[in-house]
Amino acid sequence: MRARNVRTCCAIVLVMIALDVIAQSKPIAYPAKGQSAQKQQSDDGACYSWAKSNTGVDPANPATTGAQSSQSAQAGHGGQRLGGAARGAAGGAAIGAIAGDAGKGAAAGAVAGTMAGGARARQAKRAEQANAQSQSQGAMSTYYRAWSACMQGRGYTIQ
Repeated sequence: MRARNVRTCCAIVLVMIALDVIAQSKPIAYPAKGQSAQKQQSDDGACYSWAKSNTGVDPANPATTGAQSSQSAQAGHGGQRLGGAARGAAGGAAIGAIAGDAGKGAAAGAVAGTMAGGARARQAKRAEQANAQSQSQGAMSTYYRAWSACMQGRGYTIQ
């Protein structure tokens, strides 16, 4: 049952990514003033450079900031498990002392705390990935708006 849920979840994510790629595709420029294909290619390159320099977004080279934040987040997520284990061990030791065996209580508490810390780490990772995707979408949207404005200024109709 759990494997089917994981597959369903993965399929939904893949569909969402495919829709995102379609939504983030480059707008199409149509020559409105009889520009040749060579002129359109030249204007496209000039507008690419202009939009890149004005927005700081380069669609040909994805931003590396997502990878850096992911690495720092992974270090923090491991800390959540360790912190959960420590809190669980302390609580388990206290309960175990009341019941007569602090060692067993601490061990059980550490296991439970590690699991809870892992759940918090996974939740934080999902939120971080959603935030990174949202920022990426916003950056590409900003770039394409700048590119479209440039191309319109050169006499193209943008769709």
